[in-house]
Amino acid sequence: MSRSLIIVHVQVHVKPEAVAAFVAASLDNARASQREPGIARFDVTQSVDDPTRFVFVEAYRSAEAPAAHKASAHYARWRDAVADMMAAPRTSVRYVNVSPDDDGW
Repeated sequence: MSRSLIIVHVQVHVKPEAVAAFVAASLDNARASQREPGIARFDVTQSVDDPTRFVFVEAYRSAEAPAAHKASAHYARWRDAVADMMAAPRTSVRYVNVSPDDDGW
């Protein structure tokens, strides 16, 4: 069983008046991110109970892939676009996959 994927959960709290604009910018970023060779998965999820809270689930194929993602033009565009939309600084936690195996992604 291979456990080389790096899974990052990014927690984001957005100002209520910025939710629609945040979603639009995040979908643009997610679509471009999903085309990166180092990304196995890039999900944007929104809380059912609090629509101002989001979790991005990012699955990277290598230890180098997160840095390559952050160096991309689409990430910089997203980062700059959403900076003033945040109700609090975003946080993240890194994981390694347990299941499915890497070939299941």
